[in-house]
This record gives sequence, C-alpha cells and structure tokens, in this order.
Amino acid sequence: MPKNVKALSIPELRHRAEWIRLETIRQIAGAGLGHYSSTFSAAEILAVLYYRTLRLDPKKPDWADRDRFLLGKGHIAVGLWPILADLGYFPSAWLDKFGKIDQPLTDHPNMRDVPGIDFSAGSLGHNLSVGAGICLASRYRGGHDRTFVLLGDGELHEGQLWEAVMLASHYKLGNLIAIVDANGSSANGPTSDVMNIEPITSRFEAFGWRAVEIDGHDVARLVEVLDALPESGSGVPTVIVARTLKGKGVSFMEASPREWHLGFLGPADRKRAEEEIRSRMS
Repeated sequence: MPKNVKALSIPELRHRAEWIRLETIRQIAGAGLGHYSSTFSAAEILAVLYYRTLRLDPKKPDWADRDRFLLGKGHIAVGLWPILADLGYFPSAWLDKFGKIDQPLTDHPNMRDVPGIDFSAGSLGHNLSVGAGICLASRYRGGHDRTFVLLGDGELHEGQLWEAVMLASHYKLGNLIAIVDANGSSANGPTSDVMNIEPITSRFEAFGWRAVEIDGHDVARLVEVLDALPESGSGVPTVIVARTLKGKGVSFMEASPREWHLGFLGPADRKRAEEEIRSRMS
C-alpha cells in the first residue's frame, strides 16, 4: 500500500492550499454563512496531510490499517470537504449543497453521514481523547496506523484535552500526532488573553511529548517535519505547533480575523478575495 494515493510535490501542495481557500469561498457562497478565517489558517496543513502524509485508500474507506484524521477544530470542515470529494470519498456534487438542510456536508463533520470521516466533531476539546483511544485500540490489535488530530489553539483552553495529553504520554502512544493550528485567535479574542496557553511546546514537553514548532504556512517545512515523524511504535506522542495567521491568504481577513471567523462575503468582497488568491496560483 503506497504511503499516500497522490503524494503531490511541494509546488503542487502550495497550489492545493490555495484551491482549498477558493473552494471554501465557493461553498460558503451557497450556504450563506461559514467559517473563513480559521479554515484559511489551516489550508496548508490540510493540503500536506491529505495529499502527502496520510496513508489512505479512498476505495477502501474502512481499511483497518489506514491512518486516521480527527478534526478537533471541527468548524473548519468546509475546508476538508473539497479534499475528500477530490480524493473520491463522495461525489463532488455534494459540495454544491454544503450547509443545506438534510444534506450530509455541514459546518462540522459527522462520521455517520460522510465517508472518510473517522470521528464527528462539534464541541471542542474531545477529539484528542478520542484519538488516544483509537491509538490504544490500534496497539491491542497489532496495527501500524497513526492517528492525526488537528487542534485549534483556542481548544487548548479545554481541561479534557490536557487529560488526554497526560494519558498519551503515560501509555506511550507514539502513534498519536497532534497538530495545533496556533493562529493566536479564538472567537472570544486572542487566545492568550482569554486564557494564556503559552509556551505551548514547553507545556506539551512537560507532559512527556515530543514537540516541534514550525511556520504552519511553510509547505516545505511542513513536509519536512511530517516526513520525519518517528515510527508509530516509538513510544512518544508528537505535537506539531504550527504558527499560522487567521485569515491567511486574504489580506482584509488577515487584518480583521475575528470579523471573518463566521461570516459571509458579499459579491464585491468575494471578488477581491478570489482575485487575491488566484494571483498566487498563476
């Protein structure tokens, strides 16, 4: 089984991240409301994971030894849907009905409705605990898969998450990888004003994790770090603290990230945003 079904090059991955931004705008235009800025901060992370790192087989979505991906910051599912459609998990026509009543693609992923989703998301703070449980189950069945959990830095305010951090090191879950989309902002304001979470890397290290801090928009560095992950049986869980910018890729969103956490682009702003993104893709 190949490591990844597509394994794109670094320039292709950069292009794919911009495509994720464009598809996010397109889907939200149909829904009438959605999460822009927190999806844009994670675009490069999602691109590298799904088009290079994760060991998957869309033709066999229940393959027991596949890598798992859990979306802790579940409100950015709009950025995940076009990827799963592109990989063949469901028809691309589903994207046109994002956010509509009685349709499978919503603001948060539901494992019962959408192929390719390993666990549902909604209330923040739960999925690292679920990921730790998946990793323990894999160990008991002799699996070689890894579980990746994408967290928001605002999610680090949740107490249950730190219980999972402690559990993962105690049980030596080397097959668990947490990625923190550290964009410095939550719906309630700057994360460190709401409740200080810094230094993130040192806090994870204090619990016995291997910690790496990188620029989360640097595709080459993301590839380097994810390619160099220890084997799943290493016995030490890994956290990648990806420093990002909320609203990345659209300058007026970067300047006012909280305003675009949940919103809607009117025709003029949509045109500005799409032109700015496409200018980097040519």
